[in-house]
Amino acid sequence: MSKVALFRGSDPVEVTIGALKAIEDDLRHLIASNKPILVKPNYITADHPSTGVTTDARVIEGVVRFFKERGVNNIVIGEGSGLADTFEAFRVAGVDEVAKRWGVRLVDLNRDEFVEVHPPNPLALKRVRVAKTAVERTIVSVPKLKVHRLATVTLGLKNMMGALESKGSFHNGRLHENIADLASVLRPSLTVIDGIVAGEVHETSKCPVEMGLVIASTDPVAADAVGALVMGIDPREVRHLVLAERKGLGTLRLEDIEIVGEPIERIARKFRRSPISKLLSWF
Repeated sequence: MSKVALFRGSDPVEVTIGALKAIEDDLRHLIASNKPILVKPNYITADHPSTGVTTDARVIEGVVRFFKERGVNNIVIGEGSGLADTFEAFRVAGVDEVAKRWGVRLVDLNRDEFVEVHPPNPLALKRVRVAKTAVERTIVSVPKLKVHRLATVTLGLKNMMGALESKGSFHNGRLHENIADLASVLRPSLTVIDGIVAGEVHETSKCPVEMGLVIASTDPVAADAVGALVMGIDPREVRHLVLAERKGLGTLRLEDIEIVGEPIERIARKFRRSPISKLLSWF
C-alpha cells in the first residue's frame, strides 16, 4: 500500500509538518541517508501564491523545517522558472526569507550546469538535458495544486519540467509521454502538494481556490492521483499518470492507496477547467 497524507488546517507550516509526520515511517530511510536534498517548488511565473499559480513559501518552510529538525542540513531550494526570472519569483513568493531563516541556499536551475540523461525504456524521450543539481540530489517536489490546459493537472511529476534545459521542447505533441519518461530519471522521493490556495481554470489563470490543504507521499504517482481526485478529476483521465504507473513509478489505484488524515470525499470539489482543456489534454 502507498500511503498518502491529506491534511487541512489554518497554519500552512504546521499543516505541512503534520502531513509529513503522518508518513514519517516512509521517510526514515531518506532522513537516515542524509543525502543532499533539492526542494523543487513550482514558479512558472513570478505571481504571488495567493493567485493559485505558484507554490506557497509557507509549505516550503514546513518541508525545510521538518528535515532540519531531523538533522538533514544539506538542503537547497531550486527552480527554473519558465516565464519569469527565477530569483524574482522566489522574492515575490517570500522564499528568499525562508532561505535566510533556515540557512538554505537558493538555486536557479535555469543557470545550473546541465547533463544529458537517458530515460530507461523511453516512450518518447530518448535523451534530455537536465540541471545537474536535480540529478545529484534527493528530490522533494513541492508543486501547486492546479489544473493544466495540456497536461490536465500540473502536480508533482510535471513539476520536474522546471529542471529542463529546454522546457518548450516538451510541448511537441507527446507531452504526457515526455513527463512520464522524465519522471523515470528525476523521480521525486517525496511529493508535497501545496493546496493552501489552489488554482482552477488553467495553470496561469489566477483563479484561486482556497483549500487550506497539503498532500504528501513518497509515491509520486499516488500523490498526484489524490491531487487529481481532490480537484474532481479521475486520475485515469491524466495520461502521464497512467503512463507513469505503467513504467513502475507508483500507483494510481485507490485500492492500493491508504489515505491518512482527511477523507477525499470531505475535501474534493469540482475545479473549473478551460473549455478546451479536456480536448487539448489528449493531443
